[in-house]
Amino acid sequence: MLPQERLEQIIQLVKKDGKVMVKDLSVRFDVTEDCIRKDLKGLELQGYLKRTYGGAVDIRNAHTEKNLELRIGKDAEHKMAIATKAYDTIMNRDMIFLDISTTNLLLARCIAQGPKQITVVTNMLDILNTLVHVSNCTVICCGGKLSESLHGFVGSAAIETIKNYHFDKAFIGSVGISLPTQTVSTFDMEDGIMKKTIMDHSQEVYLMLENKKFYTEGNYKFASLNQVDHIISEKMPEDEILTLLDELQIQIH
Repeated sequence: MLPQERLEQIIQLVKKDGKVMVKDLSVRFDVTEDCIRKDLKGLELQGYLKRTYGGAVDIRNAHTEKNLELRIGKDAEHKMAIATKAYDTIMNRDMIFLDISTTNLLLARCIAQGPKQITVVTNMLDILNTLVHVSNCTVICCGGKLSESLHGFVGSAAIETIKNYHFDKAFIGSVGISLPTQTVSTFDMEDGIMKKTIMDHSQEVYLMLENKKFYTEGNYKFASLNQVDHIISEKMPEDEILTLLDELQIQIH
């Protein structure tokens, strides 16, 4: 097979599957992994894809919608699986923080339907509305500046409120992580600063992460992976990712 034919097939695979892995392409085309990496680098420069840890993703999937309304309902089955796992980690009498995240909204619905006596602190309007009539749940809003696009509170007033608490567990949403730089990112700077503050005041940090987000990044890096205690995903990631998480002593659920 000519190199150009291989490149064209890689482009089609990325469009079809949303992502490709170096090791899979190496076997498929019977070339070295180094050869595939060079192919992906060239295709990235031409704007066909975005390289990620161990592979590449469709350039259209490298930018998640910034508006919360547009994200609600996407990947609902995966997010519900993550929310259910997260609920199982919560103990009676825990004080938890649910930040701005559609997966955390599903977690709030699990809390509303369950018997656990807990305190929930949040900066997300939709979570407040979900828990407002739940008698077994004490709900605290951190207040601050209301962001229309995020459907929640951000800014200095919200940050100062968070600093007054110590949370047993914080459940944090993100746009994705960068495995090469071992960082966690989002799109909005103020949202990122909020997330970092919440993490700093939590005993345990749970990153709520659909499997595909191991291969995506936002614009604002708000934390290092070594500040994360747990990652909850709908399924186990690939072996090389599991190895890295094990080295960082991050428990995967």
